[in-house]
Amino acid sequence: MIRFQKLPLLLKITIAIAAGIGCSFFFPTAITRIFVTINDIFGNFLSFAIPLIILALIVPGIADLGKSAGRLLGITAMIAYGSTVFSGFLSYFTCRLTYPHLLQTTSLDPGALTQTGMQLQPYFSVAMPPLMDVMSALIIAFILGLGLAAIKGEVLRNAICEFRDITLMIIEKIIIPFLPIYIFGIFLKIGAEGQIASVLGTFIKVIVVIFALHIALLLIQFCIAGMIARKNPIRALLTMLPAYATALGTQSSAATIPVTLKQAIKNGVSEDLAGFVVPLCATIHLAGSILKITACAYAISMLNGLPVDLATYGGFILMLGITMVAAPGVPGGAIMAALGIIAMFLGFDENLQGLMIALYIAMDSFGTACNVTGDGAIALIVNRINQKKSNTKNG
Repeated sequence: MIRFQKLPLLLKITIAIAAGIGCSFFFPTAITRIFVTINDIFGNFLSFAIPLIILALIVPGIADLGKSAGRLLGITAMIAYGSTVFSGFLSYFTCRLTYPHLLQTTSLDPGALTQTGMQLQPYFSVAMPPLMDVMSALIIAFILGLGLAAIKGEVLRNAICEFRDITLMIIEKIIIPFLPIYIFGIFLKIGAEGQIASVLGTFIKVIVVIFALHIALLLIQFCIAGMIARKNPIRALLTMLPAYATALGTQSSAATIPVTLKQAIKNGVSEDLAGFVVPLCATIHLAGSILKITACAYAISMLNGLPVDLATYGGFILMLGITMVAAPGVPGGAIMAALGIIAMFLGFDENLQGLMIALYIAMDSFGTACNVTGDGAIALIVNRINQKKSNTKNG
């Protein structure tokens, strides 16, 4: 029998959702409240950890980019950020057009009252106030990251890198492994409060929209890359499909780098340039991830009566594009890096963040596959720009 710990995260989350729904039909209220209590404690821990995660991941990310600054780095970073932000706005406007027709549900509130008018409450709560709010953490992270890049300091940078390693260990060894229990508790509570039908119906519709958006995004990316690099976009996209398939299995952009690199070279990207662009984009280009996050967040916001206007989501997408640089290369890492931005801009509490995690991870491997495949398009563009620059110098 395969140990549960060795199963892929997506399968664990799927099992947790199914188990939570099934158990909600026969678990007594006393047992359900035990899991509600566990979730409350874990949610408080997440709120405490989010500012620390922002500091630990963003500071060294910005410092590393600045330290290796150069013309090609700047070009690649700008293209990657532009692609990521475009993906976020593509997702936003698509959701704005389609969700009002697709999601005709009254609410999707995991804290809504039961039919008897009672809400399941934890037995007790453990307060874990964060050391700082999310905006303070972001400002400090930008100041430290840009400062370290400017002064090329090593002492503080080494300390921050060790802090990052500790934070990544907490994410990989504590937060990510505990997510199935957390998701189980969320769906157990939702089922006990009689909302499971609306939640599952929403999940399915949102997943279909996201999958269609991923296909559209890749076609747009490779059409643009094809025009700039003078390549057949469909043929270039088909060449990158091995990287797409590999990412579906690994759920990690970093783990897929060797395959992405090989396929980018097959598309005509020079070996040296591919060796620079592909690993960099695996860190800073998360167009598929921001597409998913925006689509999931819009659905949850809309069905809970939270603001979905362009002013709210515009700032959210622009900031999220920067924060995605901090996403650790582990399954579910992008959503963990984004939770602080989601809470700050969109007002999601712990329950809504839990739904966000579950909905995001349901499509995690497809988002990663979209990320790495899009890296091939960026490599084509940067390769063409570099060729034109070289030809100009030689001329």
